[in-house]
This record gives sequence, C-alpha cells and structure tokens, in this order.
Amino acid sequence: MSDVAWQGIEDALTDATGPVGSAHGLPPVCYTDPAFFRHEAARVFHRSWVGVGRADRWKAAGDYAALDIAGVPTIVLRDKDGTLRAFANACRHRGTLLLDGEGACRAIKCPFHGWLYGLDGRLAGAPRMDETPGFDTADYGLVPFRTDTLDGFAFVCLDDAAPGLDEWLADFAGLHAEWSLADLVATRRREFDVACNWKTFLEVFNEYYHVPYVHAATIDDCYERPDPLDEAAGQFVTQFGTTADTATLLDGNRDQALPPIASLQGRNRQGIRYTWMFPNMTFAASAEAIWLYDTFPLAPDRTRVGMTVCFPPETVALADFEARAEAYYHRLDTVLAEDLPMLERQQAGLTSPFARPGRFSTYMEPSVAAFARWYAARVA
Repeated sequence: MSDVAWQGIEDALTDATGPVGSAHGLPPVCYTDPAFFRHEAARVFHRSWVGVGRADRWKAAGDYAALDIAGVPTIVLRDKDGTLRAFANACRHRGTLLLDGEGACRAIKCPFHGWLYGLDGRLAGAPRMDETPGFDTADYGLVPFRTDTLDGFAFVCLDDAAPGLDEWLADFAGLHAEWSLADLVATRRREFDVACNWKTFLEVFNEYYHVPYVHAATIDDCYERPDPLDEAAGQFVTQFGTTADTATLLDGNRDQALPPIASLQGRNRQGIRYTWMFPNMTFAASAEAIWLYDTFPLAPDRTRVGMTVCFPPETVALADFEARAEAYYHRLDTVLAEDLPMLERQQAGLTSPFARPGRFSTYMEPSVAAFARWYAARVA
C-alpha cells in the first residue's frame, strides 16, 4: 500500500474515532481491500485475544478443531489433563498441516512423514531421525499459543506481549454475572461461510437500526428502544434493551418458551443484552438462553462463522427440552436468513469507488461506533 493511499485511509480512520454523535464509519477500504486485509490481520487478529467459541466445544481429551485465525492455521484441543491448548497447525519437520476440521484424536500424526505429537504438543516420535546428528525431540515440539477461558468462553492469543484475558475483558464478568454464563451448556453449533467482510457480520448483530426494515415480518414487533451503552473497562461493548415479548421466539411459537435463567432478576428477565467481545466474537444474552457468533476472516469478502446456542443445564434436563429448543433454533435460522442477503448487498456496495463512510444513529448504532473507534486505533 503506497504512502499516498495510506494517508487517505489514515484521515478516514481519524474520522471514525470520535463519539457516536460525531463519528463517521470506517472507510470502505477496510472492508474490501486485499492489502488492507493483510494489514488488519497483523494488527487486529494476531495481537488480540480471539474468541473461538464456548469452551465446552472441546469436551473430552483429544477433542480438537483446526481453525484459520486470519491466515494462521491453528489447532485448539483439550489435552489429557483437561487443559485447553492451542498450537500452530504446522509440522515442525517441513511445515505440513497436521489436522483439518474437527474431531477427536489420541495424538497428532503428520500425514507427510509420520512425525508424532502428544496432546501437550511435545514431539513423541520422529521416524528415521535417529542418525541425524544432534537431533533431540525435545527441541521440536509444536509452537504453542496462549489460551484462556472466561465465563465459559474460550480464547486464543498469538501474541505473547498482549495483556492477559482478565485485563483484556476487565469489567466483562461483573456486567454479565446475572446470566451465570459459565454454567450454560452449548446445545447446538453450526458453521457456515458468508460472502461479506467479518466486520459487517458482527456490526449488523450489534445494531437495532436494520430491524424494522430487514426483520419487519419476524421480530420487529418485539424490540423496544434500547438503553445507552454500559460504561465498562475492557475490549468489549455491551448494550441492553427490553423487549415487548420474548424476542428469542417467533410469533406463533412463543408458547414454547423455556424457563428463564434462574439467577436473573428484575428487568434482566425482560430483554436482551447484546455484547461484542473485540475483535471477533459476539453474543445475545436473553432471559432463557444465549446465542453466540464467532467469526474468522477468510478474505475481505468472505467470513467463516460459527453459531452456538446455550441454555442452563437445568433447562437442558427438562423432558421436553429438545422439542421446545427447536423453536429457538428456528427463530435464529429464520432471522439469520434475512440478514445474509442484505450483508451481501452491503458488501457489493462497499466495493464501489464512490462509497463513502456515513454517520451513526446515536441510540441505534452505538456499539458499531464503539467498535469503529477501537478498530481504528488498532490498525492505525
């Protein structure tokens, strides 16, 4: 990217750093340009605590998922001691990808030359290396990455210099304490690719502005004017809003409502809290459940998304849980199906050389404006 081109982007990023009432959105190049996409990966994903879903995604020893963290192939797994670990998904011999997809294994074996690694990342076997002078298996374990969990959410950090997760998310646990997030159980996860930038996917989940237009026939009748953003320290933003009825079910299915989370009190039983953990994971905490999205950029215009739904264990134990939970899954899938075509239209519009950043609605889009401020500071 030339100095001249960067100067134009830098000026536009500065316009995104003000308060919601005066800030502009991020410049379109942040959503469309391959060179900026690489810059963003290095500045945002490779230096942050990246959300990888719920920790119970890896239930037993050997459970693994092979992820792409903004161009860095990564393995996340549960070791024999129950510890969540992450490693570079590259054999220490000649760099071959070790695992694909998700599954379970007792050890990690390179398909190319048979090097074998334990679930703790140590090299356990290297065929035909016994005659190589000075070769010691202890020197060639998998490259480890930092992992941590908070309230049942799992995170990976590629940067040893980044602050710890407790500092990164600071006030998060206190603000969400009533939802007993750590106790919730993931009951459904689905993954899919979307033809839009990762930021636009997360932005639409965290703003109310589009609801009357995109979701007029499904959930618009539920949402009332949201509260202002909560003031909180940490790399996240959160906003609560009351609903006229349970917004986690569609009209016609609301008789399937499951019991509220027992620890919730008062007004928190009457609405939804939308929270965005920067950079890439967001969730909605309702009275009965939470639903969560983790996003991973594959290209400027393509994103891998994981959607997870969680309920309290006592709710999951109900005899009719599975039948009633289907109504929740149907609501989420229906509303998502309304969002995706609009996100693809937005992505197409952002590619125009005449696209320009707009202004924000002060009470409908404060979370998006807060992310823009955070993001602009990270990529500058």
